[in-house]
Amino acid sequence: MVTMKRGAAAVAAIALGLTGLAACGTDSADDQGHVYFLNSKSEIVDQLDQLASMYTEETGVEVEVQTATSGTFDSTLTSELAKSNAPTMFNIAGYDQFAKYMDYLEPLTDTDVYDLLTEDGKAYSYAVDGESYTLPYAAEWYGIIYNKAILEDYCSKSYAVIDSVDDITDYDTFKSVVESIQENKDDLGLTGAITSPGLDASDAYRFVAHMSRIPLFFEYRDNDTTFMPEIKGTYLDNYKDLFDLELESSPTEPGLLSSKTYDDCTAEFALGQVAFYPNGVWAYSGIKDNEVADEDLGMLPYYMGIEGEEEYGPAGVYDASWAVNKNSDEKDKQATLDFIEWMVTDDEAKQILAKDCDLAVPFTTFGDDDQPDNPLTAAAKAQFDAGKIELRSFTVPNQQWQDNITNALVEYAQGTGEWSAVKDAYVNGWATEWATNEESLGMLPQAEAFNAEG
Repeated sequence: MVTMKRGAAAVAAIALGLTGLAACGTDSADDQGHVYFLNSKSEIVDQLDQLASMYTEETGVEVEVQTATSGTFDSTLTSELAKSNAPTMFNIAGYDQFAKYMDYLEPLTDTDVYDLLTEDGKAYSYAVDGESYTLPYAAEWYGIIYNKAILEDYCSKSYAVIDSVDDITDYDTFKSVVESIQENKDDLGLTGAITSPGLDASDAYRFVAHMSRIPLFFEYRDNDTTFMPEIKGTYLDNYKDLFDLELESSPTEPGLLSSKTYDDCTAEFALGQVAFYPNGVWAYSGIKDNEVADEDLGMLPYYMGIEGEEEYGPAGVYDASWAVNKNSDEKDKQATLDFIEWMVTDDEAKQILAKDCDLAVPFTTFGDDDQPDNPLTAAAKAQFDAGKIELRSFTVPNQQWQDNITNALVEYAQGTGEWSAVKDAYVNGWATEWATNEESLGMLPQAEAFNAEG
């Protein structure tokens, strides 16, 4: 998972997992090459160390895993890549990282492990001129999480505007349900219809990194492209409608939202105080073992009232990827590719990635039994099984773009700013930050024809 998405996160200082010979950069005894993985996901250190030990025991190839402390991965990677014993593989998350480290990335399109990616996985692999350079290893989805038990109770009331949650198939219906629940929250024993739209730094990502991508997707659809350095914000009024609905239907006064943290907002839903929670499958770790049973968790798409949105299910995000260092010794590169292929083909390794790491891995080798025990992941996939199309999360410029939108949303929510400032941060900020990226990174995402299937 991407660090900015997790409200609480952080594990201790640099963790080292060494197997085989202890010296970093030293070939295995049988000269098969070695693997040095610089990892950014501090929450799965133990699992990666276990995989490294298993692989070394099975093959004799040394696998070293080093994990950077939370918030230091980029600086650590820059430092490590400058060393003679540089990582042979590392994580890439976001276009800015991809562009920054492009000179270190091994082309992967012709590798056996790339062929094992699902079509969605291949679509999210960062590519230049048809050559792919990353291997997405974690598929996640976000939408509007809901509590089935609360909605069943609501539907039993005389004032209910739907007979069941299955009737919520568009924004107008969703809005009517939210407003009806908010009006009758006391009778339902709730504090609000929908979780507070927290705008603290730990929670604002829900609106500036995820919800912001919904209108972007449909603007790209209209322009038959997968990237534009300048946008119009065609569907920002739809975004505003949903944001306003959340402002008006949450337990928190709008003026206090800038201090509402991710944990605060998750707790509102986890304790059964609200019916809806716009967020992603990763929220399950903060919901489970509280007041909402696993079987009561469901997920709707982000409905905003955009024409054609009823064809789509939850939005997919595949930010976490593996990359191979093209500057590594040929033996080490092959050893690294072999290790990655083993992780996604070995039965026990797949179970560790899926069950212990809680990852939905987008490789064709992962079947129904190789999926995380996460009811939100299952709820999202159920939408696709029913025929909905996955809504693709196209890349956004950088953190600065998101921070500027957050600041404008805070001012708007507390009544000290106008919506026009949000639109300015979204539209004009988009052009400004991509121009900055092009100047500093020397490249922009390549535009392709829009694929209506996501």
